[in-house]
Amino acid sequence: MVEFLKGSWALLLGVFLLLIGNGMQGTLLGVRGEIEGFSTLEMSVVMSAYFVGFLGGSQMTTGLIRRVGHVRVFAALASFISAVLILYATLATPIAWILGRMLIGFCFSGVYVTAESWLNNAATNENRGKALSVYMITQTLGVVSAQGLLLVADPSGYVLFVIPSVLVSISFAPILLSISPTPAFETTKPMSLKELFDNSPLGVVGMTILGGVFSAQFGMSAVFGAQAGLSLTEISIFVATFYVGATLCQYPLGWLSDRTDRRVLVLIVAAFASAGSVLGVLFYESFEILLFAALIVGGLANPLYSLLIAHTNDFLEYEDMAAASGGLVFVNGVGAIAGPLITGWMMDVIGPSGFFVYMACLLAALAVYAGFRATRRKAIPVDETGSFAPMSPSSSPVAVEFAQEVAIEAAMEEEALEEQQSNN
Repeated sequence: MVEFLKGSWALLLGVFLLLIGNGMQGTLLGVRGEIEGFSTLEMSVVMSAYFVGFLGGSQMTTGLIRRVGHVRVFAALASFISAVLILYATLATPIAWILGRMLIGFCFSGVYVTAESWLNNAATNENRGKALSVYMITQTLGVVSAQGLLLVADPSGYVLFVIPSVLVSISFAPILLSISPTPAFETTKPMSLKELFDNSPLGVVGMTILGGVFSAQFGMSAVFGAQAGLSLTEISIFVATFYVGATLCQYPLGWLSDRTDRRVLVLIVAAFASAGSVLGVLFYESFEILLFAALIVGGLANPLYSLLIAHTNDFLEYEDMAAASGGLVFVNGVGAIAGPLITGWMMDVIGPSGFFVYMACLLAALAVYAGFRATRRKAIPVDETGSFAPMSPSSSPVAVEFAQEVAIEAAMEEEALEEQQSNN
């Protein structure tokens, strides 16, 4: 692991700075949009545009990398991100922000694909699982740190747009100047959605629903905070709490998922996350209870992403797991596009509480569907299920393939150990 960190510190530092930039711009736009007088509907389209671009980038970046290479793609896309972050403050109109968010979503997706390819190449079979965990922790720390930086200046000015622009510009310097070799780039041909659904209906439906839940958290939490009358400090803490909760619960839920029927666990976790959202609906005027609701929803809803990937893997052969990752990311992206739009509409109709009402409905629907699926197919014995690998809902298809490799290697090690024990 020490060797991995020696060879990848520049990449991890770059990812950390990128996530600070991304975390800042998402929350800052939600606050600045309220100052500029944008309607909730306009802000929902702005936030949705990021996921349109992100989904497009995840599909197109691979071709760009094959044509011009990792280094050029990474530098070009990061430069576009830096430029758009500055332009947000200069062109404070809904149309400009929508186009900017779409471009930034496309670029961040491409940057993640490139960085995660490097990370996977730097890892070995012995440390791949730990490398993935370090990467996920780095992502979370970046987003949480971003919320603190929002407090250093007035959101109605330019400084808070300059900071993430500078950080993104700096982020690719340690990566491009490091001596890490450029990895060979290969991607697996994706499995068709029909075939994926036939193998795991809960995986496909659940990932679509979670796309809507995550995009509401990432895109609309700051909009909710501004509409609910929270101060900038309170909004920053509120947004950060979702990610803190996700970090705290990821590994305990992963431990449980390897020891129980994952459909039952999905049902329980989604039901409790829905209950946490209901708490937010009823008591959103109390900041303390609001934070508790965010901790529950973030802590339970985000790990469902990894849990559903692990559940889907239980019904796939090893050679099909990587192919399934593209389909799972795609349906998650489709759900993510719709999330801010529906959330914004509900907030317009019933007020700020519509943010939590939307998530409560989606998570309750996931719990019900998980219960239904548990009655349709016999559970796989726990000792025959694959391993849980921690993942972030904001990851690219490359990172999901990375996680699939971790799960495959763990399963093969278990099989080899069982075979050795039986021979003895």
